[in-house]
Amino acid sequence: MMVRSRRRARIFARRRRGGWLLVTVLVGFAAVAAALAAARLLGDDQPSTADPGPVHVHALGVNPTDRSLFIATHTGLYRLKGDAQRAERVGDRYQDTMGFTVAGPDHFLGSGHPDLRDDLPPLLGLIESRDAGETWTPISLLGKVDFHALRIRGRFLVGYDATGGRVMISDDRGRSWHSARSPEPLVDLVVDPTSANRFLAAGESRLFVSPDGGRSWEQREQGTGLLAWPRRDRLYLLDGGGRLWLSRDGGRRWQGRGEIGGRAAALLAVSAEELYAATHDGEIKRSSDGGLRWTTRSSP
Repeated sequence: MMVRSRRRARIFARRRRGGWLLVTVLVGFAAVAAALAAARLLGDDQPSTADPGPVHVHALGVNPTDRSLFIATHTGLYRLKGDAQRAERVGDRYQDTMGFTVAGPDHFLGSGHPDLRDDLPPLLGLIESRDAGETWTPISLLGKVDFHALRIRGRFLVGYDATGGRVMISDDRGRSWHSARSPEPLVDLVVDPTSANRFLAAGESRLFVSPDGGRSWEQREQGTGLLAWPRRDRLYLLDGGGRLWLSRDGGRRWQGRGEIGGRAAALLAVSAEELYAATHDGEIKRSSDGGLRWTTRSSP
């Protein structure tokens, strides 16, 4: 059987000697293919020890239906329920879900690369689930776009297409799009909670602000990282080393908060004070005080 192979670059930033080192990690479909092959060899009557677990966390989201935490990864989508200590796989799919956001109760939007068993192009464009990640259907841009960041506010959706190196904007929940230039390859992208036309983008080395929907960009001096903007006066940045920063003025001035205890892979703000973060070794951390203190929510 022929298996399509492709490499793609994900950008992670790491702080070093006061500056920023950009590390490009080449990741293929090998992990997914190996897991599927192992599962077939084990057979249906064997324990599911072949599941690689939530490898390479890309994004996090909380489902309003039951407050479960969803973990979008290179090896599929996982759910962390209530007080459970371990995340469980959603369905039997190994879809590489790169961009991911919760649009409403049981309603998710995503992007990335298909399960190798699916007869789909390598780029999923924008996809949608109406059953909390059990099944997915294409909405738009199938075969054309690989969103590595997705943010939604009402009907407004903005994403970063890592394949095309562009910011893409939709005002009808992803049915139609227009593009804006990206100031440089992006690590993350968020929308001002008070203005759908104001973006904050984390580039390779610094932050950029667009006051006009991506038509123009202004540089900020702060280093880069993962972003969350739950309230106008609560803009969070998690740097590559795992330290959290807070800005109360839209990214002009920053103050240090706590540290997650590992290299950062994903950041989510459920509210102004409740935060989740994932580390590169697969731990999920939670803070209930705006990032001052962190506890381990689950381990791989």
